[in-house]
Order: sequence, then C-alpha cells, then structure tokens
Amino acid sequence: MQPTDLAADNPFGAPSTLPYGLPDHAQIREEHYRPALLAGMALQRAEIEAIATDPARPTVENTLEALERSGRLLHRAVVSFYNQSSADSTPGLEAVEEEIAPLFAAHHDAIFLDPRLFARISALQADADSGELELAPDTAWLLHRTHIQFVRAGVRLDDASQDRLRALNAEIMSLETAFGRDLLAATNAAGVLVTDEDELDGLSDDARAAAAKAARDRGHEDGWFLELALPTQQAPLAVLRDRALRERVFRASAGRGASGPHDTRPTLLGLARKRAERARLLGYAHHAEYVAADATAKSAEAVADILERLAPVAVANARAEGADLAEALVHDDPDARLEPWDWQFYAEQVKKERRSLDDSILRPYLELERVLADGVFRAATELYGLTFAERHDLVGYHPDVRVFEVFDADGSGLGLFLGDYWTRESKRGGAWMNTLVDQSTLLDERPVVVNNLNIPKPPPGEPTLLTWDEVITMFHEFGHALHGLFSAVRWPSQSGTEVPRDFVEYPSQVNEMWAWEPSIVRSFALHHETGEPMPTEWVDTLLAARQDGEGFATTEYLAAALLDQAWYRLAPDEVPTDVDEVEAFEAAALQRAGVDYAPVPPRYRTTYFNHVFGGGYSAGYYSYIWSEVLDADTVEWFRENGGLDRANGDVFRARLLSRGGSLDPMQAFRDLRGRDPLIDPLLARRGLLGASAH
Repeated sequence: MQPTDLAADNPFGAPSTLPYGLPDHAQIREEHYRPALLAGMALQRAEIEAIATDPARPTVENTLEALERSGRLLHRAVVSFYNQSSADSTPGLEAVEEEIAPLFAAHHDAIFLDPRLFARISALQADADSGELELAPDTAWLLHRTHIQFVRAGVRLDDASQDRLRALNAEIMSLETAFGRDLLAATNAAGVLVTDEDELDGLSDDARAAAAKAARDRGHEDGWFLELALPTQQAPLAVLRDRALRERVFRASAGRGASGPHDTRPTLLGLARKRAERARLLGYAHHAEYVAADATAKSAEAVADILERLAPVAVANARAEGADLAEALVHDDPDARLEPWDWQFYAEQVKKERRSLDDSILRPYLELERVLADGVFRAATELYGLTFAERHDLVGYHPDVRVFEVFDADGSGLGLFLGDYWTRESKRGGAWMNTLVDQSTLLDERPVVVNNLNIPKPPPGEPTLLTWDEVITMFHEFGHALHGLFSAVRWPSQSGTEVPRDFVEYPSQVNEMWAWEPSIVRSFALHHETGEPMPTEWVDTLLAARQDGEGFATTEYLAAALLDQAWYRLAPDEVPTDVDEVEAFEAAALQRAGVDYAPVPPRYRTTYFNHVFGGGYSAGYYSYIWSEVLDADTVEWFRENGGLDRANGDVFRARLLSRGGSLDPMQAFRDLRGRDPLIDPLLARRGLLGASAH
C-alpha cells in the first residue's frame, strides 16, 4: 500500500478547473505522474475497503454507485499518463510505465478478486433476478456487466489458482509495456536514410521536405529520412520509382522487431504463453475463446467462421489484381517478378492508366486544414448540427496539439476535441482515439477526447498534404471522437466507447462514409495554392474507383486477423519456445488459412503487431471486419433514408452514439435498424459477394 497524500502542487490532486476538466498540461510535469498514480491506487484501495466492509445491506447506492465513484484520482492520472506515454513518450515515462505496469495488474486483482465485494454484487444481482430490486435499464445492465467482470477476473477460483492468476496478470501487463517500448524503438531505428536524392524520384516536393526535416531532427546533417508507419506497407512505396529503394523500405518495415537490440520476439512469445495459461486457468480452451466470450461474437468459432468465409474470395480477388500489376511490371522489367514492394507502386500506375488518377495528383487538393474544417467538421455540422471553435487559450500535452471546443446544435458546450496529427519520434505508430474526461451525469462531467494520427510533418510554413488513405483515417478516428462526445450516460464505466472490442470500431467505420459523400469531397478538395476545386471528373473517378484494390486491402487485413487468431488459439505448451520459430509459425498459420499470397503480406506481421501484443486487441483484431458488417448495413440505412441529413444524424446519435455501453450493444443496433445485421452490404462493398455462397 502506498500513501494517499500528494504534494500540494501536484496537478492531479484535485479535478482540473479548466473548461470541461481538461488536464492542466501547462502545469503537469513528468515527475507528477508516478506519485499521482501510486497515491491514486492507494486511495482507491481504501475506498474499496470501505465498500467491502460496509455493514449495511448492499444497495445500488452503497455498492454499485460507490464503485463507480471510486478511484477518481487514479483515473485522472491514468488517462493523462497513458495518453502522454503513447503520443509523446520519454525515457522517464517509459521507466514509470515499466514500474507501474505490474502494480496496476495487482491493483485490478485486489478489486476484482475480493470475495467480500463480489458477495455484495452477487446479492444485488440475486435481488434483481428475483424481482425484489427494480432497476433502471442502464443500472440493470451495469450490475449484470459488473457481475460478469468479477467472474471473468477469476473471483470464483481457489486461493492457489488466484495466486497464480495474480502473477500471470502482472507478467502480462509488464510484457505488454515492454513490447510497446521495444516496437517504438525498433520502428525509429528501422527508418530508411537516403543520401542520394536521385533515389527519391517520384516522391513529391512536400514529402521530400518532410523527409529532410526528419533527417535533421534525427541528427543527420544531410539526406532524407523515410519514417516508418505501423503497417507493413509504407506510403512512399506507392510513388518511389527506384525499385531498389522500394525493396529497402519494405524490408525495413517487414523486418522490424525480428532481430537486434529491439527484438520483440521473446516478449511476444511470453505474452502468447502467459495469456494461454491464464485462459486455461479461467476455464477456457485458449485466449481467443476467453476474448470472444465477452464480445458480441460470443465464440471463437463464430470469429473463425466469418474470417474463413471471406478469405478465399478475398485472395482470389487479390490474385486477379496481382496479375494486372505483374503485367505492368514486366513492361518496365521483363525479368522481374511481382514482389510486395512493387504492389503499391504498380497499383498506382494501373489506376493512373485506367482512371487517369493517382495519389500524386490528388495530394495537392487534400490539405490537412481544409480536410479537417471543411470535411471532417463540416460533415458533423450537417449531420448533427455541431460547430467547432479552436481554443488557443487551452494547452495540449504537446505543442503540435490543437484544442477545439465542440458546441451542440442548440449552442451549448458539448465537450473538447484535441487533434494531434503529425508523427514524431516520441509517438507510437498508427492512429487512435483517447478519452481524457469521460462523460457522466453521475459525476457531472462532459467529454474531452483526443485523435492521434501519424502524418509526416512538413517544414514550418509548408502545408500538410494528405494521401486519400490519410483522409479516410481522419474521418475514421473522428467517428471514435463522436462516440465519446455524444455519450449521454449516467455511469462513467458506460461512457462513450466503453463497449465490446468488436463493436467499438462500428461508429468510427460508419463515419468514413462521409469522406466519400460528393458534397463533402467538393467542400474540402481544393488546391492548397490556388483554391481551385478538384476537377469534377476527378471527384467522379475517385468515387467510382472506391472498390479498386479491395482484393489487396481485404487480404492483407484478413491475413493479420487470422494471424492474431492463430497465436491466441494455442494452448500454453503449444506456444513456440525458440524465437527462431516465430517466422515459421507465422508462415504455417498463413498457409493453413489460405492467405499466404506472397505479394500481399499481412497488414501487420507478428513482430510489429502492436494491436495484439502491445495494445488492447489481443485475439480481437477481427473486430474491424466484424464491426464492418454493422457499418456497411448502417450505411445502407443512411442511404435508404436520404443520406447526409440532420434527421438521420439525430436518429443515429439518439439510438446508438449517445448510449455508450449502457445496454447490450446489439440491442442498440436493432433499435436503429429494426433487425439483426445482414452481411450482404459488406460483401458488396468489398467485392466479395462470391463468399455468400459458402
């Protein structure tokens, strides 16, 4: 147990007085985190002890509500700490995270393995089941989910099993932290330094300027540094004409974490083994079954069914696309064979030939500021009546962060949105949404949400020009932000995106549809120098080409999702013990699943699969395609009802976005759609209708 007192000048000691409770980043320093986290855990343990030892009969107020109110100091410190450590890490923060990780695991276990607390929750559940206790629907769902959470945490295990479980949980959390730390270092180390500018033929002027800045930022007096994004494929591969450099970039990306000082293999094998043992201890065949049982999928077999149903048709489509690309490749090099580093480049060449369109001519029309203001924000205005005002008086956690106040249709303040769009050496790869303040009427708190992307930063004064994929990512992440901003729940643990992992991507994927809305595209697609709109025929072509490359996109995604399942369907003694077995295991898993098409490697290979070894998606990467079933069906609902329309937005907000985790999420979908989801809209979107025959 740690002391519960904090130094008077620690900004986490009391709720922030800034608008919407925004953490006071102007005052928060690195040294504030550790004492606040330790004191927060100690204080919550004291609060939990008071609940567990309360002699009064369990009630919603003295048990369930008391649990929801507990741990506020810890929560303030935790959300700020993990937001900072993922977006702007330092050696000091990494050291704190390494120290704190097993303590967090022990803290969680101290709560959810407490038999006294579980007895009180069980008594409430028994009263509710008997009809003696009448509960509002959201409270009934909270009680149901809390009871399940205790059971899944292992509260019914014997003492010896609980001791082993505690040790496993601490080890797992430490290994997750180590994987993320090593992967960030491996990604930074694997970036490609180019010293001959001729090799950059095809790279746009603004991208070259960003690469030159990245080189200087890393201490190189000359040259251009091509930073790596988290996925296997890298944006420069679509434009670099120098095949040798393309191969170099690809191999740097695909080889991350597989050797050297930042080898992630020992850590990921430890994680797979420990998670498998924990699942067995809790009564599940493997970790994938443990994860699926508490998601909307309900079973690992249901997950396997949808992935295996889609894979054959996706790979067939990818092979057909590959044949076209190979034909284009031999025009340049008759002896060449299509390789992964060729795919994006020749996909752009074929698109340019067939569609007279490619990313290089689109990017001048896709400037970050316009995409944000006249695309992402405008769609939210037209659909939900929201307006946005930048708050230059409020400080983010890094100088690159911008803070916007979000106003509802009636002019009332809804919350804050923080945008952090540029890559930096201290930021982990990928794109994500965080919540700094959870909406809750119980605590009278309104939401503060963050979007992070990893777009190369141009030199000062230069515009940030996007690829079309980056535009889609901005809309996607803002869909998560809307889920948090629109939350209208009582209980903080049900706020916003606190829904099952295989449901959380659904609202964000729905929001992508507005990036393709012609009126929105024409609003933001303006030339960054002349202000001229993107030619109408280009917009029409862009929309018509939406399904181009779906064979590749679906195959690389499914390969990663199937790889995730393969690692987490193992029993403890089936996990390889030698790091040199990782690549062979991966190859065998892809071959068994029928997705071992060499020119299309998995979106993430094992050694840099941060979602499932360093993030919260272990055995859950299938969530994107599972959620996309709901998303594609919902897009059809919007179209059937007139599309980008305030009335539609209000219905979607009321029936789904605002409800967070306050009910069974599939019931929220049924309330919107009037039925269970259909898979056909997804199959049509991805060009997979042939899969429906399976």
